[in-house]
Parts: sequence; structure tokens; C-alpha cells
Amino acid sequence: MKPKLLILITLFLSVRSFAQDFRSEFKTLINKDDTEATLTILNKWQKAKPDDPELYVAFYNFYAKEGLKEALSMTTTETEGKSVTIKDKDGKIVGYLGGSGSHNETYLQKGFNYIDTAIAKFPDRLDMRFGKVYVLGRIGDYANFTKEIIKTVNYGESTGLKWTWTDNKPLDDPKGFMLSTIQNYVVQLFNAGDQNMEYIKAIAATVLNYYPDNVESLSNLAISYISEKNYNKALDPLLKAEKINPQDYIVLNNIAYCYSLQGDKPNAIKYYELTIKYGDEKAKNQANEKLAELRSNLNP
Repeated sequence: MKPKLLILITLFLSVRSFAQDFRSEFKTLINKDDTEATLTILNKWQKAKPDDPELYVAFYNFYAKEGLKEALSMTTTETEGKSVTIKDKDGKIVGYLGGSGSHNETYLQKGFNYIDTAIAKFPDRLDMRFGKVYVLGRIGDYANFTKEIIKTVNYGESTGLKWTWTDNKPLDDPKGFMLSTIQNYVVQLFNAGDQNMEYIKAIAATVLNYYPDNVESLSNLAISYISEKNYNKALDPLLKAEKINPQDYIVLNNIAYCYSLQGDKPNAIKYYELTIKYGDEKAKNQANEKLAELRSNLNP
């Protein structure tokens, strides 16, 4: 039995090493931007180990990278950004070659097909899910960006957050990592504009369904209500967040802001003072400015 066992172990190690060689070669080629050679190694990898989860990730990364490259187009007028002037043999300008501002939808869709198949086969791989979310954010598809985040939260909870990452290795802090990454994505939605507030609200509601004491999501929910000028409704999650973390100066500042817009100057002053007590320099400076305005408008 020992010789057979030794053969099996040797075969296992050689197959694993083989896959790692493909992966390292893929990384080298994709960083060189050698499209043809990269596709060649991917196809060889697929023939050797078609069910390797890292193969799906590699295919996705390849097509996502190609798809995110800005397409070139010829125009008769000079556009914003970098462009190359095209002249005829007499030196007359005949056009401008520059970025079209669009992506290669064909490549992107191929990438999404690979990652969707991978997620279906390996649903516990959080890197695959977040990899898809990342690219959706890059192309500004915030509707599907939000759907994928919500699907991730719901699935994670259904399995007890048994998330894994590259090589199917379990995460040390699956809950903390998932929530902190999602918060980074929510910040991206904030930065992309107020038109995304409904998406922010939907993500916050999903997270709070499982983690009702998540301060970041309580604050996100409140900000979505503030954007609707629904200050009473915004105060409910903010005051709950304050009870959980009384020194969170972002929450304190938002409470002060709501009270000031409601005309409740005493409470607005109280919470701006708390913001100054616990906030960083930027928050302190802004709170001091607001306090000066409020106090100057107080009745003598």
C-alpha cells in the first residue's frame, strides 16, 4: 500500500504544481499585455485542468482587462482628453484619433460569463463575487453592482459566512472583511452621485436585516433619508447608531445636521459640540463653522 500511496501523493503534488505554473505564467504574460500569448496559456491551462477555480478567475481577469480598455475612434472634431491629429499628405488635418469613452462590451460579457459560471460552481468564493462587483463599478453599472452586493450578503448569511478566497482558503474574519469591503463599495456609490441613493438604501437595508447594530449601515440609511429631506426619518437610525457608538463623530455630525435643518438649534449645537469633542481636525473645523452660524442666529 505504501508505494501506491506515494504514487498518489506524487501525482497530486505534480498536478498542483502544474496548475501553479500555469498561473504564474499567466500573471507574467497578462502584466506584459501580451494578448495572444496570454490566451494561449489560458487554453493550455483549460485543457490540463478545466475545473480549476483559479482558471475561471484568470479567464475573467483577462477578459475584464481587455474589456475595460478604452476603445479608439476617429472624429472630425477634437475631443476632450488625449488625441492624435491625423493629417493628409498636404498637412491638412483630416481627423482626430482618441478614446471613445466606451468599453469593449463583447470582452466584458465574456468575462462576466466566466465569473458567473465560476460563482455557480464555487459559490463560497468571495473573491469571485467581489471581483465581479469591482468591474461593474468600473463601468458604472450601479444597478447590477448593487444587486451583486445584495446577493453576496444574502448568500453569505445562508451558509454561515463560510467565505473562502484564492486557492479556496478560508478568510480569518469573514464577517468583518465582507462588511468593510461592502462599505468601501457604498462609498463609491456616494462619490458617484446622489442618483445612487436608492442603491445605497437597498444595501443598507440588506445589511441591517442581518446586522441591525452595524453603525456604518445605519449611517448610510440615514444619509439616504437626508437626501430625500426626510430629516425625522433620518434621525431614527442616527440616534440608534449613537447609542451603539457614542463617539462616532460622523454620526454625531449627521445628527447635528438633521437638527439644524429642522430648526432645533439647541440640539444642533449640542451635537456639533460633541463632534468637536470626538472628531478629527477636518470635522472639528466644519463643526466650529456651523456652531458660529447657529450662535449668531440665536435670539438675544
